[in-house]
Amino acid sequence: MDNKSAPTVLVTGGSGFLGIHCVFQLLEQGYQVRTTTRSLKRKEEVIDTLKEAGVTNLEQLTFVEADLGRDDNWTEACTGCDYVLHVASPFPFKMPKDENELIKPAVEGTLRVLRAASSAGVKRVVLTSSFAAIGYSHKDSSLVLTEEHWTDANDVTISAYVKSKTLAERAAWNFVATDNGGMELTTICPRFILGPSLGNRFTTSLTVLQQLFDGSMRATPKVSYGIIDVRDVADLHLRAMTHPEAKGQRFLASSGDPMSFPEIARFIKAELGHEAQLVTTRVYPNWLIRLMAPFNPAAKGIAPNLGKRLISQNDKASKLLGWQPRSREEAILASIRSIQAL
Repeated sequence: MDNKSAPTVLVTGGSGFLGIHCVFQLLEQGYQVRTTTRSLKRKEEVIDTLKEAGVTNLEQLTFVEADLGRDDNWTEACTGCDYVLHVASPFPFKMPKDENELIKPAVEGTLRVLRAASSAGVKRVVLTSSFAAIGYSHKDSSLVLTEEHWTDANDVTISAYVKSKTLAERAAWNFVATDNGGMELTTICPRFILGPSLGNRFTTSLTVLQQLFDGSMRATPKVSYGIIDVRDVADLHLRAMTHPEAKGQRFLASSGDPMSFPEIARFIKAELGHEAQLVTTRVYPNWLIRLMAPFNPAAKGIAPNLGKRLISQNDKASKLLGWQPRSREEAILASIRSIQAL
């Protein structure tokens, strides 16, 4: 790709776990890349991380300070961009007592970016949604979940995070349906994102694995997650950004069947032996998690999903976009190697 004529792509949240992988892959493919961070104090950290990862064309990367909670600089960030990958979104380790602390910034932040992108004439926005917007509140446990399914945001049993992702994606589709600028939208709905960290900042998912690996997690809950490697989620964003058939589509990102936390713990111990001596094989009984839920935000977030194995398909991304993700086992081991390297 000719660097001077290469399309310009905005990545929101470029210092985050997924965001920096998107920036890395875009630069590797020769795009002009602009990224937002909430503070430009993070700029040198991002540059150093990309250098360490082997990026040599950093002159094609620029930064804009922008916060999802404020209007400032979003128009500047989007102006001159051909595409936007809206990756930034709040994902706390513990659920807040007031669900609006998550819902409001998720929904309003998404609309803030879409408004700026539309007014700037951006061709397509790829929004990082979540399996949370697809796979919860369904009563049939045998249901194979696809992009056609939606979580019911009015279900009182879902967590604040699940509700925030569902409402944010709904708001995005509603915006595009009524927008007169012709901007296209594609959404990516990944399951539990693991894989290698670029740099030393961990996302919530890696923090959970770190606590498992270092022994601070004394027992594991009987909760299962579909797993996907962060490198494959970034790759799917880039494919969805330019592929003609991705226009107006949702893509579910997962690899293989779900794994429970006890299964993940046993896998790590089996693969790493003495290195994983601190990994627990104890399992929390479901009744204890449910007992803790009214008083513990983390327990409250997982209690509705105890014992459930939500099955999903990634056939659509594979067939339409030629996407082939790594195995869930490779993603887990890459996560652990990042944790060990810290």
